[in-house]
Formats: sequence, structure tokens, C-alpha cells
Amino acid sequence: MTGAPLRLYNSLSRAIEDFHPIDPDQVRIYTCGPTVYNYQHIGNMRAFLFADTLGRVMRWKGYGLRHIINITDVGHLTSDADAGDDKMEKAARAQQKSIWDIAAHYTDAFKLDVQRLNITPPAKWTVATDYVGAMIEFAEGIADKHCYRLDSGLYFDVSTVPDYGRLARATTEAGESRLDPVDGKRNQQDFAIWRTSPPGEQRQMEWDSPWGRGAPGWHLECSVMSLAELGHPFDIHTGGIDHREIHHPNEIAQNQAKCGCDAADPGFTGARIWMHNNFLVDRGGKMSKSTGEFLRLQTLIDRGIHPLSYRLMCLSAHYRSELEFTWDNVIAAQTRLKRLVQTVEKLRASPDKPSRGTVEGYRERFDAAVSDDLNTPRALPVLDELLADKSLSPADRLAAAADFDAVLGLNLASVTRADLRTRPADATIDADTIEARLAERRQARADKDFARSDALRDELAAQGVEVMDGDPLGWDWKL
Repeated sequence: MTGAPLRLYNSLSRAIEDFHPIDPDQVRIYTCGPTVYNYQHIGNMRAFLFADTLGRVMRWKGYGLRHIINITDVGHLTSDADAGDDKMEKAARAQQKSIWDIAAHYTDAFKLDVQRLNITPPAKWTVATDYVGAMIEFAEGIADKHCYRLDSGLYFDVSTVPDYGRLARATTEAGESRLDPVDGKRNQQDFAIWRTSPPGEQRQMEWDSPWGRGAPGWHLECSVMSLAELGHPFDIHTGGIDHREIHHPNEIAQNQAKCGCDAADPGFTGARIWMHNNFLVDRGGKMSKSTGEFLRLQTLIDRGIHPLSYRLMCLSAHYRSELEFTWDNVIAAQTRLKRLVQTVEKLRASPDKPSRGTVEGYRERFDAAVSDDLNTPRALPVLDELLADKSLSPADRLAAAADFDAVLGLNLASVTRADLRTRPADATIDADTIEARLAERRQARADKDFARSDALRDELAAQGVEVMDGDPLGWDWKL
């Protein structure tokens, strides 16, 4: 590791701790991935931006990285309860498609959003249905000591492991209120390891098991995939803060059962550190898919917002802070990104000269920020100051900015002004036509033919193009 000590907030201890990898050569991270029954809303994508930033910081600090993200294509119910429909089965019925087609479509859509946001792909996408055999084997290994059977399936008895709910700070009333009662459960917090298909009902996804034909529980999937791909214990488990109350405590309980509750390390939880990003909040109420109306990344794109502007908006707030989404906020982030891109383009075009200063102070400050629990809001101004420092040569500023951008992921080396033009999806005029008209208008103004200049401006305005003569960024136009 280089630079300042890396310190991360551990949800288990509710404290910032020094990070020490289990294997100094490779940090192992597991991220709870999407349930692919619908498109992901932009709040969902904040979790993957956070996990990507964590991975980028690990590489910045000199660590190797093995990052796993799962795809849940079976087992996730419509809530955290043990009653109700499987989200995938429900979506397949609603759309009159095969559940496999539903999974493939929304998996592809999710991966497209990952690409658009410049999120580094994981070492492996683990797909839940590929691990069902391993899930059954896992459940068989813990069933005798930790589980009991009901007509609806195999249930985990949380009283059989020490300190259940420690991650969520005990079994809170808020957590319990999200659990629907199931007849026969020994404890309110007990959860399904295997859900047996009801008599006369056939799911599109179901398998034979010692507890009857059915499907695995959602919590079981992540325990099996994380331990299978990363070993146990591994370094870090990430997810949204909503997972901290029920899903992750249940994973931990399963992991404790797997390693043996009477083991020398009764506190074994699978991962040494559990990290959670806070919510993205939309006061308009469009951040939940349960409403049927929600904001997707494509929604932003259709409004002329570049995906990297949303990435920058997320980086501008600490991952553990609640972040409010408004159109003004994301447009402000786009303006900030435009300034960065414009500055980088100008530096590329500038003649090089010797530096009268050094970039090392900037590197140290940037490193100190991202090493302090991924404090990107503190790191971003360091980039701004670096780019504006005229005592440094353009080449030195560009090289240091590229290093910083390896953590920030804004693609400053490749994004252009044209990429960031504000262009809604319903615009009918193309960029080449706009540029040609603006060239004519500039010539008319040079010729002092102001009537022609005004006519061209009005023509563009009639097609939804705002000519930005007074724009301090010199961006020329937007739709």
C-alpha cells in the first residue's frame, strides 16, 4: 500500500477502522447485485458506483482486486418477508414472457447502465441459478443444527447463532415490521433457506431438494456465491443501506452456521468489513420500483444528461450520506463536468513548458481524501485546484489528472464537449446541422449582418436549440 493509511467505515462496528487485507496481494470484495425483474433505478445504481469507487481506491493504493457482483435471477420475494411472490415469477407473468427471457433482458439492461456509468466490470458476474446445487449442499450442511421444516419450506432458526442482528444493531422494531408472519415460525426473525412450491403450483424456476421441489431463499444465494468465489473469510461485503437491516444479518447468520457456531471465532461473519451506501432520495417519490414509475439512467439520458454527470453528482456526496436527487442537482453536476472537460481540452491544446512547481502536494492531498473512507467530496476540489495551477506544465497537470481520474472514473481523457451537449431524446435536429447553422451565424456576425444572425438564431430556437452567446463556458448551444 502507498500513501496514507486506508481507513474504512465498518457497519459491524459502526466505526472507521484501518484496513488490513487478509491477503496483501489481493483484496476480495463481494457486492450484492441486482434482482433482474425490472430496470434498475438510479438509486440502485448509486450502490454500484460506490462499490466501483471502493475498487478503484484499492487499485490506487496498490492492491490487487477480485471483485464479485451477483445477478439474482431467482428467489427474491417482493419484500424481505417469507411470504408473497417471487419478483422474477411475478414479472414473467405480468409480461407474459419466460422467466429466463425476463432475466436475460434486464441483465443486459443493467450491464449497459454499468458501461454507461464507467463502472469497472467485476472479475466475475455470479448468476444465482448457476449455484443452486451448491445452495442445496450448503443448506444440507447446516440444516440439522440450525434449521427446521414447515410446509412452506426449510427455515433458519436465528436463535442458534450468537449475536444475531449485530449488523443491524439488534432486531429492531423497524426491521421486524418488514417481516410478514409465517405460521409455525419459531422466531419472528427466522427466514426461509428453501421455499417449497405449494401443492398444485409449478414455478418456472424450481428444483428438487431434500425439502421438496422449490427454490432457494434470497439470503442463501449471497452466502453461497460469496464464499464459493472469495473463500472465507473475505475482506469486504458491500450493498445498499437497506440490506443492513435484514438481508445482510441473515447472510451473516448463515455464514456463522457454515463455519460452526462453536468455532474459535464465533464472530465469523463471512466478510471482515461490511460497507453500505446511503439512499438516493427523490422528494417526488420516484426512487422505488414498487410505484411503477421510477427514474432510470435512460430517463436522464433522454433529458440530455450524460451518465457521467450522474456519476459526478454521486461522487460529490459522501457514500454514507443521504443524497437528494433533483434535476437542478444533476444539471449542476453536468455543468461541473463540462468545466473539467473544457479545462482538459485546453490543456491538451496548450504548448508545453517546464513546471515551476510540483504535483506531489496535490497527490498527497488527493490520496489523503480517498484514503479517509473514500472521501470523494474532499478529493474533487483537489482535482480542480491541480488543473488550475499555472505553475505546473500542461503535461504534468494532465498526467496527474489522469491518475486522479483512475479513482474518479469520469473518463476525462476521452469525453469531449460534443459528448456533453444537452440533447433530449425527442430532439429532431442533429448536431451537424446545428454546427453548420452556428458557423453561418458566426460569419454573419463577423460581416455585421445582424439581421441574418438574428434570423438564424430564431430558426434554431424554433427547433428547440438555445444559442448560448453569454455562456461563460463557451458551450455555444443546448437543446
